[in-house]
Order: sequence, then structure tokens, then C-alpha cells
Amino acid sequence: MSCEASARHGTCASSDSNTLHESLALIAIRFLSHDDGAAAASLSGTNPELVRLISTLVFSTSILFVIAFHYINKEWHLWRDLKLTMEGLLDQVPDISTMVNLPDLSDPDASIDDSHDSGLNSQTTPPKSLVDPANPSLLQCYSPSTLAALTPVPNLSKSQVDSLALRAKHAQQSWKYSTFPQRRRVLRTLQKYVVSHVDQICRLCARDSGKTQVDALLGEILTTCEKIRTLLHHGETWLEPSHREVNPMMVHKTAWVEYVPLGVLGIIAPWNYPFHNMLNHVLSGLFSGNAVVTKCSEHTSWSSVYFHSICRAALEANGFDPDLVQLCTGVAETGKAMVECPHIDKIFFTGSPNVGRHVMAGAAPHLKPVVLELGGKDAMVFCEDVNLEEVFPWAMRGCFQNCGQNCCGVERLFVYESISKDFIKAMVEKVKNLRQGCPLGKDDVDCGAMVMDQQCDLIQALIDDAVAKGAVLHCGGKRNSSENIVKGGQFYQPTLISGVTSEMRIWKEEVFGPIMCVIVVPDDNDDTCVQLVNDCPFGLGSSVYSASKTRALAIGSQFQTGMFTANDFGVNYLIQSLPFGGVKESGFGRFAGPEGLRACCLERSIVIDRIPGVKTSIPRAIDYPMDTNRGMGFGKGLVELFYGDSLFVKIKAVVSLIRYG
Repeated sequence: MSCEASARHGTCASSDSNTLHESLALIAIRFLSHDDGAAAASLSGTNPELVRLISTLVFSTSILFVIAFHYINKEWHLWRDLKLTMEGLLDQVPDISTMVNLPDLSDPDASIDDSHDSGLNSQTTPPKSLVDPANPSLLQCYSPSTLAALTPVPNLSKSQVDSLALRAKHAQQSWKYSTFPQRRRVLRTLQKYVVSHVDQICRLCARDSGKTQVDALLGEILTTCEKIRTLLHHGETWLEPSHREVNPMMVHKTAWVEYVPLGVLGIIAPWNYPFHNMLNHVLSGLFSGNAVVTKCSEHTSWSSVYFHSICRAALEANGFDPDLVQLCTGVAETGKAMVECPHIDKIFFTGSPNVGRHVMAGAAPHLKPVVLELGGKDAMVFCEDVNLEEVFPWAMRGCFQNCGQNCCGVERLFVYESISKDFIKAMVEKVKNLRQGCPLGKDDVDCGAMVMDQQCDLIQALIDDAVAKGAVLHCGGKRNSSENIVKGGQFYQPTLISGVTSEMRIWKEEVFGPIMCVIVVPDDNDDTCVQLVNDCPFGLGSSVYSASKTRALAIGSQFQTGMFTANDFGVNYLIQSLPFGGVKESGFGRFAGPEGLRACCLERSIVIDRIPGVKTSIPRAIDYPMDTNRGMGFGKGLVELFYGDSLFVKIKAVVSLIRYG
């Protein structure tokens, strides 16, 4: 009998329904029993109502699972992460090891051959001027820990800077159309090289900036790799068009913001982390579709030349124009030329507030946007309820990481009064026992050298001023001239000072050196602590340690800083989804996070019609030539209809629109 003939009896529909229920129930029983034969046998002869109940539960559970996965994926991007993970595993990126020629520094006592473009010659004092007096077109480079002369680099002129920026601009014209998978492939190529050359990169950083190899690993390698990982996993999402809500008047429109490459980014990088400072903005600039021109510090130009070659090799190996990234070496005039260069669209500067003001002044006539990260004088607070043994390592790492040459290094240690004596007593021994010396020598060292010789003089002036005004110098406080230090080397002793007050220069001026400055918080008072911390012209980062997370957060939330961490130090920058930057003398603008990546772009607002055939037209009441009475009546009707606060006003508004429209 056909379905059509039997439909009046409902037999066909009932049969199809029963089959569906039995199939769903069989799936559930098979899943639970793991035996297909037993599952089929147990299903036969089962009460049809029970079969229907089981199948309904299976169907409902499936629907709930799909809905749950949708919202979990929306929140955690599981599908995106799986796709990107598979992309990284299956796409074998090129190995650029043979394209990059890093000098071999594995033997700390080895002499470096000038013919390999990595010269190392001995000298007893730093050069009086980095500009070569015999050839002003060259910059002299040397190692701050050994004073060994390194291969000089070009001191670029304004015309040379303009030429390099123009080449980058031309290369960007095609790069801006590259796809996100192509950009990720370049970044993965970079990361593959970095991970396989950790020792070489750390030694280069140690040679050129005087830092220990462990400090290089933590501050140069780890942060750079995390920056790459974050961009690989989140960069495309952060640059996707951002859809925006429309108002009732524009309900027929769709609106969004798109992030368009600016063109050429100009980076003026500092000297404290030469590898990371070279790659940091190159990574975000390239991923956002821009070209990048970097002016590295004249104090770490030697290593920057090699690090720059890694970026160019990664582009070239993937079929892109290496001119997309350019390096400018030189002194202040070179940086000034970058700021004024007509081919550069935005400046990212990291350095001192004084130089930052000059950058702003140079960019102002061209209305060129700038992002300024101008250092800090970060506070670390230890409440009276902390376990001292647990916080000692944080105080040491915060103050002496990279020999204190950190933008977000701890320059002010606020210790509550009731634990201050025990804290200082323990710290004196720890600071005295820090080993200082050449980071590429045969012995282990905890602190390396200062990058700039004049920084030692600045630190000495700050310490002398504080001691003269009543501060207590517990240890250190002068250049290190011990036997294991190269004569004339740029070493300043790890120092502990307490009793610092607001009348002293060190209270407000950035030290940028291996100084632990302890300030006692009277009466263990949280409000007093907040006042002391905020009595500072800088406002970059801060941290509070307390047995109570709630208390730590309550104290830190009152700090005038761009970043805060409870019971930890420095992790803001390791979480690259967070924006990095500060307030007051610490500058403005952000890098890292979606805010930093989007800062590399033009934020362009887009509006289109939502419904085909429905579009905006100008009502005759407000069209030209204008009838003032009619136009005002119609306009007031619009205002009252959409913004009036009562039903009567809105009804009145509709009447006005009809009357004047």
C-alpha cells in the first residue's frame, strides 16, 4: 500500500517517526554498551514510549551541545585556535639559517675576524664620541663590558634616511594586499629561526649591551617569542572589521570599523633590549600590513644590524620584498630625519621624556601621529602581611633585572614599617653577594654592565645627592673597579639605599641602573602608601604584594599608572594581549594587545545600506532651498520622536513630522 493511500490511517508518517526514534535510541545504546549486536538486541522489543524518550533525550542533548559549543567557541575561539594550530603544524616554513650570518661568540675569549664584518679590537676607554672623528659617516661601536671595539656602522644622513623610507614605501604597496596566512608564515619563519638560535642571539645581546645571557633570554627571547605567538593566534581577530550598533534613526544601515595599514611606520628604539626592540614593532607593523623603518640606538647598533638581517631574510625566503623593513643607524640627527621624513606615516618612540618632547616637536609641523613610551619609575609595594622569604626574589629581580635598565623596572620599593628592618637586613646581604662582571666571561655573573658610560655618572649624581640629604647607603654606591672587572668598563655596583625622601632627586628622577631604593611606609597605612606611590611624575607600571589579593587590588587600583600587577612583577608584558604604556611623564599611546596592533592602522568607519532597495533620502522639509519654519518643525519632530522621554511627546512628534514633512 502506498504512502498516499495509507496517509489517512497515519501509518506512513508513524512508521517514519518510529524509524527516526529507533535510530536515535540505537545510537545512544551503542554509545553506552560499545557492542553493536547487544545494542540492537536490547532495542528490539523495548517499549516504544521508552524508545521515544531515549531518542528525545539524545536529540535534545545534541542541540544543547551545539549551542554550548557555539557560545564557548565565541568566547574562547576554539575553532580558530584549532585551525591556526593545524596551519602551523602542516605548513613547513623555510629555514633561513643559511641566509643570516651571525658572528660566532661561543668562545668568550675568541678574537673576531674583521673580515667577517664582526670586528673586535681592544681599547682601554670608551670613545669620547660615537661618531668616528676620522670618518663622520661612521659610528664607532664597542662592548660596554670589555670596551672592545666592534665593527663600525653607517651614520646615515637625512637623504639616506629618506631614500630607505621611500624603498620601504614602494615595497608596502604590494605587501598591504598580502593575506593573513602569508603574514603568519613570515612570522613563523622568524620564530623558527629565533628558537633554534637562542644561544647565539643571547651572546650577541650580551656582547653589545653588557647584559647577562640569562637576562637576554628572559627579556629578549622570551618576550619576542610570546609576541609572535600572540600575533599568530590573535592578530587576525584583532584586525577583523569591528561591527558597531546603529541608532533607531539609522536602523536601515550597517556600520563597522575597518583597520587599514597606515603605510610606513617609523620606529625609534632604545638600547636596553636591542633584539626585542628591533623586532617588537617590526612584528606588529608587518602583521598589520605596513612597512617598518627602524632607527636603532647608536649604543647598540652593532647587534641591531644582525638582528635586522633576520627580518629581511624571513621576508625574502617567503617571496616578499625585503625592502619592506629598513634599518637606520646613526645619532640624534638620524632620528630627527626619520621624524621629519615625508614617507613615514607614524612614529613609535621609546626613550626619555626629554627626547620624547623633541620627537613631538619634530612631528607637529607635519601633523604626524606619535606613540611615546617614555620610561617609568615603577613602584613595588610589600604590605606587612607578606611572607618575606617569598618576596625577596621578586625585589631582587625587579631591581636588578638587566642591571636595572628596564622601562618597567622597580625603582621604588615601598616596604611597610613593621617589616622594613627585617627586609633591609636580609636585602643587604643579598645585594652584596651579587656577582658582577663580563657576561661572556668564564665565570657566572648576576649583573652585567651599563650600556652607556654617562649613565654611571648620572646614577652617581643621584646617589650622592640622596646621601647628602640624609639617605642611608647600605652597600654599593659607586663604579665597580674590582679585580675581575675590565679596567674602565662600564660597571656600577649593585646598590641598596634607604631613607629616601621627596626632597631628593632620586625620588622623582629615573635611575635606570642597579639600585634598590627602599622607602618605608609609616604605620603600615594603605592610604599613606597610595599617596607616596602617586607622588611621582612617572606612571608606567606598579605592583603590590599582600596575603590578601583583594587588599592588593584595592591599593593598586588607586595608583596613577598604566599597568598594575597583584603579587607578581613584569607579567603584564608577557601577556601580550594587554596594552603596554603609561601616563604622565611615562608617555601616551599603547603597543601590544589589540590596542597596540590597531595603533598601526587607520581606523576607518564604514556605513552601507542594510536592506536592498531601502536607502536614505533627504526629506523635502530640510532640502534646499530651505524653508526655515518647515525645516525647524520637521527637525524638532525628529528630535522629539527619537529622544523624547514620554509617549505623549513621541505621538506629538509623529504629528509634527506628518505636518511638516
